[in-house]
Amino acid sequence: PFDVPNFLGLFRSMPGVDCYPQDIENFAMDWGGVRKRYDALVFYNMHMQQPAEGPVANLLQELGETRQGLVVLHHALLAFPDSPEWTEMVGMPDRSFGYHMGQEIVVEIADASHPITQGMRGWRMPDETYTMADAGPDCHVLLTTHHPLSMRTLAWTRSYRNARVFCFQ
Repeated sequence: PFDVPNFLGLFRSMPGVDCYPQDIENFAMDWGGVRKRYDALVFYNMHMQQPAEGPVANLLQELGETRQGLVVLHHALLAFPDSPEWTEMVGMPDRSFGYHMGQEIVVEIADASHPITQGMRGWRMPDETYTMADAGPDCHVLLTTHHPLSMRTLAWTRSYRNARVFCFQ
């Protein structure tokens, strides 16, 4: 569960952004054949079962075939734990995890010159932390923390097939 109105409001407040939230099953069905026309796909899902076959399994195979941007937010990093495609897309060879509620995190800017983080300054925030492996060596790190109960890397970019990927824990 999440705050749907404010989550969608975040995207809808961006000039030129028109978002169409869908569950992954409907999106994978691609009624109307419009899936490849989106500029970017944002994932905020946490499916723990690997689809054996069908539209979602096909979607996982097809991600990155186009130049669509792929944005993987928070718990979506953990989705489809048995999917080699999802693991490669997010750039985390080990996606096992633990978490700690009620933490105060100091976020640091690792690359202030990147277009995503340009002009940003570090900040503090209350959140849960995740003890996970960091993003792989072929990832471009944008945000970090030194919290003892958190993975160090909080945001990164990478390439996956033909797509650019942004991951934000």
